Amino acid sequence: MGISKMFANVISFMSDALSRVFGLNDDDYPATGVQPYSGDSNDDSHASNW
Repeated sequence: MGISKMFANVISFMSDALSRVFGLNDDDYPATGVQPYSGDSNDDSHASNW
């Protein structure tokens, strides 16, 4: 009985691992997409003249 129980545990472990790898995506990230840049534009009045 000990060997059959150990074999069942190994099979269960492997099947759980395979289902995690090849299963559906369970990420819970927010959908962001492309974000526009809303910073200040370059102001030439502060530029250094070399």
